Amino acid sequence: MKVALIGLPNCGKSTLFNQVAGYKAETGNFSGTTVKFTESRVRVAGKVIDLVDLPGAYTLQSGSPAELEASRYLDSQDVDVIINVADATQLASALSLTFELISFQKPLILALNMVDEAARMGLHIDGEGLARELGIPVLPLVASKGRGVKGLFIMALEEGKKDEREEKGQNQEWNAEEGHRQAIELTKKFVTQGERFSSWRDRLDDVLLHPVWGYAILLSILFLFFQAVYGIGKLTEPPLLAFFDAVTKGVLAPFTQGSLVAELILGILQGIAAGIAIVLPYLLPFLLGLGLLEDIGYLPRIAFLMDALMHRIGLHGKAIVPFILGYGCNVPAVMSTRTLEEPRDRYIAAALATLVPCAARLAVVFGLVAFYLGSVAALGLYLLNIFVIALTGRILSNLLPDVTPGLILEMPTYRVPTLKNVFNKAWFRMREFVVEAWPILIAGSAVLALLNYFGFAYIFNYLVRPITWMMGLPVEVGVPLIFGILRKELSLVMLSQALGTADFSAAMTSTQMVVYATFVMFYLPCLATLSVLKRELGTRAMLSISALTVLIAFLAAMFVRGLMLL
Repeated sequence: MKVALIGLPNCGKSTLFNQVAGYKAETGNFSGTTVKFTESRVRVAGKVIDLVDLPGAYTLQSGSPAELEASRYLDSQDVDVIINVADATQLASALSLTFELISFQKPLILALNMVDEAARMGLHIDGEGLARELGIPVLPLVASKGRGVKGLFIMALEEGKKDEREEKGQNQEWNAEEGHRQAIELTKKFVTQGERFSSWRDRLDDVLLHPVWGYAILLSILFLFFQAVYGIGKLTEPPLLAFFDAVTKGVLAPFTQGSLVAELILGILQGIAAGIAIVLPYLLPFLLGLGLLEDIGYLPRIAFLMDALMHRIGLHGKAIVPFILGYGCNVPAVMSTRTLEEPRDRYIAAALATLVPCAARLAVVFGLVAFYLGSVAALGLYLLNIFVIALTGRILSNLLPDVTPGLILEMPTYRVPTLKNVFNKAWFRMREFVVEAWPILIAGSAVLALLNYFGFAYIFNYLVRPITWMMGLPVEVGVPLIFGILRKELSLVMLSQALGTADFSAAMTSTQMVVYATFVMFYLPCLATLSVLKRELGTRAMLSISALTVLIAFLAAMFVRGLMLL
């Protein structure tokens, strides 16, 4: 099915097209002319439609090359449905073109764009009455904010199906002068002027979705988010560590220092302490903050702002969903890629989602970098992460070229979050750590204690020594990196045990801490994520993504090391 967009210049038609076009939108010429149009593909309710953005036109009978070619194109058998995008604040001018389009005897939808602006100006449009008078569907739209877009294209799909069952008539002769008179009459009949009004939600969206200020505010919110998580963690971690240090000394007092039993008990206690004192102080506030942003309705706005970036790296904005989920856990992030229709898109989105620092990796970044070097350094690593994901996506999309349908994204209204909801979400997400990850942390810590006692830890350390040596890391970090594949928290918990101190600054330089955190942020996803990758994409895809993450982690760590040594 082919759907054509047409409207007056500056009506928001191209904004609507860009909302859904996808990164593979192409510009072409009408046959035998230099007049250009833009086309792409969009998936609607499981169906792929061809979407064409025709040149802006005040009328189709003026004699200008662009308008004449647009008229010929609409008159051809190629177009199944016409969407007439109209500026709701200038309805009289727009309806003149609408009357011309009705004469083509093809399914036609009038999309009243910028209805939010019209409401601010106090204009009330009786859309139902206008639809009855014109005999065509009339739908409200705010293309710049994604409102009404989904309903518009579902209607286009329904109108196209309806037209397939009906015989097309012949075009009617149209008078450009008569249409203008009727347009003015209809505007007087169905548009009333009231008091100018602007809701706080509209004013907020004007700022948060602004093409410049929107991104500045996004960075500011991320910075404040990091500051809050870092501040809470910094306040709670030292007293908790001191408490568990005192408990450990009391428990070990009856046992001979250095004995097998003492070392095993020490390892178990260190695993318990690390889960409570190192991981939870950062994990809990992060999950609470994530739930708060989600309930307010800001996360979809982040997706909206990042849609342009998604197009640039070879995916449409729907792929932002796995990335957002990835900040909580990579497992649901990979599982959510099944909503993408094309295997190529699923592979790229899954590969990039595994590079997103999950809450477990967040604990490493905050517990190692933010705690010792400050929240700005941690934010810098996350910005580096976004850049690396974008670069990797661009490379993968070039290696796996394909036409990807665009995204239709609906903006939810802002909501006042309830504390109960936010805490329930945080607990649901944290329960995985408490029930599944924490026992593994304790068991891994006990195993490391046994390896150290029997002197076997060096075997694991030297297995990865070529990599850790090139990154300038201590030889002892090999075991935490290997065990970190089980759970990413282990790469931090076991690091303190491997180095023999919970004060990482006493055993590692600032450069080593940043390099280690960078490598952990990118390298091999955890075992649970690997199993989901295998189930969703197959063994071959799982192995290739794993190899890719190791390569990216090494290159990113080497880049950061070089930067830190400058």
